[in-house]
Amino acid sequence: MASIPDTRYAKSGDVHVAYQVMGSGPLDLVLVPGFISHVEMQLEEPHTARFFQRLSSFCRLIRFDKRGTGLSDRVAAMPTLEERMDDVRALMDAVGSDRAALLGDPRRPAKRAPILAAAEQGERRSS
Repeated sequence: MASIPDTRYAKSGDVHVAYQVMGSGPLDLVLVPGFISHVEMQLEEPHTARFFQRLSSFCRLIRFDKRGTGLSDRVAAMPTLEERMDDVRALMDAVGSDRAALLGDPRRPAKRAPILAAAEQGERRSS
């Protein structure tokens, strides 16, 4: 990996959500993590780092740790889908993204946040 991106924090309600930005392409792509994540440790695994590098070769890749996981603030209870959706919006605001493609697996409850975010703020997402 050429350079390690800086880890930054977006404020979502009372929670700080850790994120990193890679690449600078014409498209913003928000990658919604699975069950657990750690934006810094993910880059230590060669296959994952290569996958992120390839994605960031054509877009601005925005990766984050969900609240309660990785470098994001701990929470006392399982976040609601609405809170997760708020986190995606706060993340997009923090990086100055007016419009983004959201990548997540809709079959998994934890990844339904992008679908909710897209439905609620259709003007901010790409098809």
